[in-house]
Amino acid sequence: MTAIDEHLQRWVVEHRVDVLDSPFIALSHIGSFGLVWLIAAAVGTVVWRRPEVLLLTTAAVVFADAAALALKLFIERPRPYVRFPEQEPLLHTAFDYSLPSGHAATSFAAATVLTRFAPRLGPAFFVLAAAVAWSRVYVGVHYPSDVLLGALLGTAIGAALVWLEERTKPARARRRPGADPQRSPQRQPPG
Repeated sequence: MTAIDEHLQRWVVEHRVDVLDSPFIALSHIGSFGLVWLIAAAVGTVVWRRPEVLLLTTAAVVFADAAALALKLFIERPRPYVRFPEQEPLLHTAFDYSLPSGHAATSFAAATVLTRFAPRLGPAFFVLAAAVAWSRVYVGVHYPSDVLLGALLGTAIGAALVWLEERTKPARARRRPGADPQRSPQRQPPG
């Protein structure tokens, strides 16, 4: 698996297309520290008038980033440009370990949380998350398996936070929208 992973990463870097360099660099930048997701959550908080959107998205980004960093320190997989110095990355990183991708973890965690609040936008959230994650392979700082593991990690963290948020809501907030918990069901007159 490692040989395939390294081969695919090298192939992507060696076949970059100049016109795609700037968009992928931009995707990497907006994915840093979950920036794009925190902005989306702040907008969602205002538009949907739900402060928990920003709170839960921030928690997802923080937990996913911390988990990815802890795994990097445990696994200690060198970044592609460290292992293959002849490859020049389009971006440089401050940290030389690569597995899993923090960008992928934070992006998929946030996309999972935001989809809970706006299910119709879910596909767009996940397409953006995938683009941010793949940008890390394209710019030369991650292997494909780094972003795959980061995506799985982030999705799991996002899903756990959504599950926890659902379970800790007061019972009346979990009822169907429009249901009035104060009113008892009215009986219909017989037919």
